[in-house]
Amino acid sequence: MNFQFTEEHLNVQQAARDFAQTELLPGVIERDEHQKFPMEQMLKLGELGFLGMMVDPKYGGSGMDSVSYVLAMEEFSKIDASASVVVSVNNSLVCWGLETFANEEQKQKYLVPMASGKCWGAFLLSEPEAGSDATSQRTTAEDKGDYYLLNGTKNWITNGSTAKYYIVIAQTDVEKKHKGINAFIVEKDSPGIVVGNKENKLGIRGSDTHSIMFTDVKVPKENRIGEDGFGFKFAMKTLAGGRIGIASQALGIASGAYELALAYSKQRKAFGTEIMNHQAIQFKLADMATNIEAARLLCLKAAYLKDSHGDYALASSMAKLYASQVAMDTTIEAVQIHGGYGFVKEYHVERLMRDAKITQIYEGTSEVQKIVISREILK
Repeated sequence: MNFQFTEEHLNVQQAARDFAQTELLPGVIERDEHQKFPMEQMLKLGELGFLGMMVDPKYGGSGMDSVSYVLAMEEFSKIDASASVVVSVNNSLVCWGLETFANEEQKQKYLVPMASGKCWGAFLLSEPEAGSDATSQRTTAEDKGDYYLLNGTKNWITNGSTAKYYIVIAQTDVEKKHKGINAFIVEKDSPGIVVGNKENKLGIRGSDTHSIMFTDVKVPKENRIGEDGFGFKFAMKTLAGGRIGIASQALGIASGAYELALAYSKQRKAFGTEIMNHQAIQFKLADMATNIEAARLLCLKAAYLKDSHGDYALASSMAKLYASQVAMDTTIEAVQIHGGYGFVKEYHVERLMRDAKITQIYEGTSEVQKIVISREILK
């Protein structure tokens, strides 16, 4: 087992770190406060190849591996989780799903522009009554011969108003239950689509989160992904990879909070010495560093398994479950180490604490991850 990163890995990591510091850090507090989407920054990330990191260059991607993706996601998430979630969704849920399961015509028409960073997509699975229970789809796609008629509502959609293309999971045959679910590529400007108001969220406030309503939206038959009834399997396989992205986001949030707390402990004095010299603070930092390293190894293991075409469902769920808990624990302790300053926006850690919570919820709650893990280990 080799724990050394390649030169390419280190170059990707450094490029992501430099971008985070020079492009994401300036204005990150204001974007959070005013719920401003980082449009300029995302366009630059697209130009640099970070929105189609793992896509084959013949489809406009950068041709990198999942390990590079984990490294980049950690660096972006240290600074701005609202930006990193766009990277995660477009890479893991949209581009990977299309490259793996779409036909050649679909790839040329939809994957190429998103992988090359000219635009990005959104993944529409969650509904008012179908979040953790993805089998309970109420959005319907009625087969009309040469097209489907799409009706329903999706909520908590990342990139809801800024995406150019949607991947929509919908029920075609209710009697078949999850075997009657399909996945469709839907163009956002199609007639009958209404984008709801942006959600006013606790964290990742710059992220573009909306409900999407469909009323008699015509979707060409050729926009269905895979065979009839493949939609649920498509969603589950795509989410397994997506969890590596969110686990890496959680890792980055934790790592960013730890770095801030470590630096602050070396500057802040109490009782005549820097607080890093007090054992109470030392033990907090020791726990944070150890837990973060464990989370990092889980993320990298899942990425390695994915790159080597192994079964990574268990590893990705473990990584997300653990890393998201580490993100919460670490950010809370980072605020505590900062004391009163931790409660102030300009010190960043309160924002990281707010951002951390969502990693335990989206792309499968922690409770869902435990279901997946227990199912895998009890086979």
